[in-house]
Amino acid sequence: MSRICILGTGAWGTALAAAFVRQGHDVSMWGRNSATCAEISLKHSNAVYLGDAGLPEKLKATPDMAQALKQAEIVLFVAPAQSTADVAAQAAAHLPAEAVLIACAKGIDNRTGQTQGEVISGKLPDHVVGVLSGPSFAADVVRGLPTALTLALPEQEMAQSMAQDLSGDAIRLYASDDTLGAQIGGSLKNVMAIAVGICRGGGMGASAEAALITRGYAELVRLGVAMGARADTLMGLSGLGDLVLTCSSELSRNFSYGIAVGRGQDVSGLKLAEGVHTVSIANEIAARHKISCPVMQTAGLVLSGEMSAEEARTMLMSRPIKAENPVEL
Repeated sequence: MSRICILGTGAWGTALAAAFVRQGHDVSMWGRNSATCAEISLKHSNAVYLGDAGLPEKLKATPDMAQALKQAEIVLFVAPAQSTADVAAQAAAHLPAEAVLIACAKGIDNRTGQTQGEVISGKLPDHVVGVLSGPSFAADVVRGLPTALTLALPEQEMAQSMAQDLSGDAIRLYASDDTLGAQIGGSLKNVMAIAVGICRGGGMGASAEAALITRGYAELVRLGVAMGARADTLMGLSGLGDLVLTCSSELSRNFSYGIAVGRGQDVSGLKLAEGVHTVSIANEIAARHKISCPVMQTAGLVLSGEMSAEEARTMLMSRPIKAENPVEL
């Protein structure tokens, strides 16, 4: 049994907390919203994020970070990606010295270009920092449906030991020592999901969607490898697996956001889609590495209003013809 603290009471944080409680771990939660914390602790629900899904009675949440982090051995950072730096800074005064920190949000910091692990390490340099990522919907995990994820830590042996400890009937973890690769896959797939959603919303057909997923994956691998990730990591759960899931279901916020954009709908009231925050910085990084990423580029132009979905289609379909290579453009 491990003592786990989860920082973030949104859908994913709450679902992970519920799963780990059911697997026998001692879990505490922290969230900014005291009403949400009270609902989790007293009503055993989180209706805004997880509808009518029931939570374990043992699960408690608090807006007091010092209380939540007390004696924690493993700390999961599950707040939105663009809030990670602030949460890490707040946690600094309360973290147990030996706590292992795990980045769970999927996104690149749009101010610095840093991965979530780099953001956390920058604020909390004296701690081991890992990553939990892969194909997973909170709605599945909170209901105990089987899910497989990648747990990456700087050392394979440590990753293997923690994966063994945290795996159970509902969550199976695969160990990796490629923390960068695990994060790049989870970040860039959000952008690809928006692009595929735009394709669906624009009524371009299932064949076009399959093409975008495949060519989007090629971009993800090429850019990821250029950034220092391993190609085999990007072929795994945190890369290809997460991409397939996110581009195939309207449970994905990024995919749903893209559908709304493709239909020309007002997206101002939609839930957070991390890919919207990631696309600009991802395209900047691609340009820096001189990697051609036309799917990401056109997604960014459509999201910024500089190009319509139909114009993006024309741009992609009229590009010079090249020999096919799964990871070459």
